[in-house]
Amino acid sequence: MSFTLPILSLLETRVLGVLAEKQRTVPDSYPLTLNALVSGCNQKSSRDPVIEASESEVQSALDSLRALSLIVETSGGRASRYGHNIERVLRVPTQSTALLTMLMLRGPQTAGELRINCERLHRFADISSVEAFLAELSERAEGALVAELPRQPGSRENRWMHLLSGMPAVDEKVPAGPVSYAPTGDVTVGEIAALKANVTRLEAEVGELRGLVEKLYAELGIPGS
Repeated sequence: MSFTLPILSLLETRVLGVLAEKQRTVPDSYPLTLNALVSGCNQKSSRDPVIEASESEVQSALDSLRALSLIVETSGGRASRYGHNIERVLRVPTQSTALLTMLMLRGPQTAGELRINCERLHRFADISSVEAFLAELSERAEGALVAELPRQPGSRENRWMHLLSGMPAVDEKVPAGPVSYAPTGDVTVGEIAALKANVTRLEAEVGELRGLVEKLYAELGIPGS
């Protein structure tokens, strides 16, 4: 039976990635409660981009993923718990799930970076092993799940990205330059939350830099601008 996966939003891939990650890193807490899942989605470390999704937004993403059978909900105790169903629905082995998880959580990466970042999910013997699974994911008869991006200037390795949120739009006039990502549909609340979070972070960093400059001016006796 063939299955065509619709394009997922940033928040939906983040939810899937968090569930697959926590299954391996904190198995005693898996499946996850909604609160634990929200915390994992909004985690500041090992995430790119960093987002600030609300409980209702994460619940909405869960509902969408459950309709695709990518999420399994279990009842027990005082709260519902959620687990992923990536291997069965996408028909991929655990090694491929580890790679997809890191791509969903951290964005495009080289095979070498993926090998290091996947260490807690699956220990690949070498980079060739990572590349073999990436090639398999990119050549699936059912549809590619990853794609190799054009090499960036100054880089020795190409990066890979997942395709669960659609194909990237590459500027054909500059084949070796950075890749731009075209919108795949309506902007979701999760994507808006991610943009707001990044703007807030950048504003805070600018404020810190201004404070540092003013402090240096004061110490050097230079009038501020």
